[in-house]
Formats: sequence, C-alpha cells, structure tokens
Amino acid sequence: MKLITAIIKPFRLEQVREALMQGGVQGMTVSEVRGFGRQRGQTEQYRGAEYDLNLVPKLKIEVVVEDADMQRIAEAIALAAQTGNPGDGKLFVTSIGQAVRIRTGELDETAL
Repeated sequence: MKLITAIIKPFRLEQVREALMQGGVQGMTVSEVRGFGRQRGQTEQYRGAEYDLNLVPKLKIEVVVEDADMQRIAEAIALAAQTGNPGDGKLFVTSIGQAVRIRTGELDETAL
C-alpha cells in the first residue's frame, strides 16, 4: 500500500476530488495547510497596498491506495491539480506498513 500526499492550490480541490472518484478511490483526507516553496511566498495586493504572504495557503490531500494503483492515481491527481503556473504543488508517495479499519478490525487492502 502507498500513501499519496498531494499539496495543491485550494481552488483545484473539486477537480482533484472528481479525478479520484473516477479513479476508484473511495476516501481521502483534506487538510488546510500553509507553506512556501521555491518562490518563498507571494506578493498580494489589497486595497491598493502590496503585502507579502510568507506562507501561502494550500490544501493537503492524503489517499491510501494499493501498490498497483499508485502510478495511475498519482498521475490523475497531478493532471487535475495542474494549472501550468508556479505553485501548483507537489506529490509525495510513501509506503504504508499496515492499515486497520478500526470498526471491524480488517487489515491492509481490505481496510481500505
């Protein structure tokens, strides 16, 4: 099993959610996060005044998938989240040792 963590722009959430549903993913976790990458934040204008955002608002999406589905799901997320502009985000894939469905005690792939 693999954990796919995606950091995306907030307005791309619906497109990513649709791509995951079409890809057969049955659940995901979404968190509001803040951070910066190579751009070191961004400059915004509010009522004519410029100010710097050191930590840019993003969304973190986490999904656990079977090994065989990892590449397909990661590509679907990347395609749905892509705008072609700097700051589109990142994807991270990590291995999962074990998953347990708390309600039933099911393990690993059956717990997904």
